[in-house]
Amino acid sequence: MNRRYALPLALLVLVVTSGCMGFFGSQPISDDRLDEAPPSPYVWDSDVNAHITITENARFQAVYRLNRSSIELFRRDGFGGRNSIPVSSVRYRYPNGTVITGTELRARGGAIDRSRSRVSVTLPSGAEGGKLAFTSSSTPKRFSLPTFVNGSYAVVLPPNRRVSVFPFGKVHPGGYDVVEDGDQRIIRWDSVETDAVSVQFYLQRDLLIFGGAAAVLAVVGVGGVFYYKRRIDELREQREELGLDVDTEDDEFSDDPPPGMG
Repeated sequence: MNRRYALPLALLVLVVTSGCMGFFGSQPISDDRLDEAPPSPYVWDSDVNAHITITENARFQAVYRLNRSSIELFRRDGFGGRNSIPVSSVRYRYPNGTVITGTELRARGGAIDRSRSRVSVTLPSGAEGGKLAFTSSSTPKRFSLPTFVNGSYAVVLPPNRRVSVFPFGKVHPGGYDVVEDGDQRIIRWDSVETDAVSVQFYLQRDLLIFGGAAAVLAVVGVGGVFYYKRRIDELREQREELGLDVDTEDDEFSDDPPPGMG
């Protein structure tokens, strides 16, 4: 093989193989991410199977009750596929109340690995029945995740957020209750059997901003209508003054014969 093609071909093979490893393979999440402190304490003592707290910086903290030895964490894309979600501050609480970090979970025989399509968490042997907690990123004013566990759910909105006015607020699935807790709202389901839970919410001031913008647009629209109507009336008056609107229809389409032909 010509030497001038050997080096580019070797580089291409290296890029492709490393890309395939990242695309299909799994890699452990760093210890620093697993063990970093959560933004706020996890809600361990909730009576629901899934407790999700959405924070103001487009992040959320989730606590799931696990009755099995493993769980896969992901988001669905628009083509029916899966993408892994970034997780940090991983904690697991045993049924007896003992809380361990992500690295401790690994040291006890568990595993936390990430691939392109999912984050896989495997519990240590005999650890089922506890709760898994982690922190991840969300979307501003919208939360959506697959239902990793079935049963009761609670989603805590950031302070002063609401869901009551459509289309700014949307909640899926239906059959939920909204509970007030100070300046926060908690959306609760007794049982969730759908594939996903999603909540779109808004700030109270968003309604004022939208209402003000709608009012301004309405005023501008009405003003524009009156302006163009006035301009049309002015042009009509100018045409009449110049004699451009003289009615000549009777002369042009008269039934009388031409002069000299009568």
